[in-house]
Amino acid sequence: MPKLIPVTAMNTPEPGAPAPDRVIAGTPQNRTWNAYETPDGRFFSGIWESDPGAWRIEYTEAEFCHILEGESRITGDDGAVMTVRAGDAFVLPIGFKGTWEVVTRTRKHYAIYLP
Repeated sequence: MPKLIPVTAMNTPEPGAPAPDRVIAGTPQNRTWNAYETPDGRFFSGIWESDPGAWRIEYTEAEFCHILEGESRITGDDGAVMTVRAGDAFVLPIGFKGTWEVVTRTRKHYAIYLP
C-alpha cells in the first residue's frame, strides 16, 4: 500500500553546507528534511533549501528536483547554464559535474537514487 508522506509536517531539519574546498562564493548553508528512505539507503527524498552561495557539484547519484521557491543557476563543466525557479523540474544525472549557485534562497523537493 502506498504511503502519503506529509512533507509539510516534518521535524527539525538537518543543517549542512558544501565541503569548504568546493565553495566558490559566499558561505552557503543548507537545511534538509529527509522524508523517506528505503531500507537499503539507495533511494531517499524530501525537501532541501539553501542560502545564497556557489559551490562545485559532482554527482555520483541521480537526482530529480522540483523547485518550490527561489532561484538557482546550474552550470555544467561544458558551459551550459540552466536557471531554475519555482515550478521548474529537472534531473541531474549520474556523472554530472559543474557548479550550483543559489541566487536567492532556494527550496526544492528532491528524490535521489544511488546506483
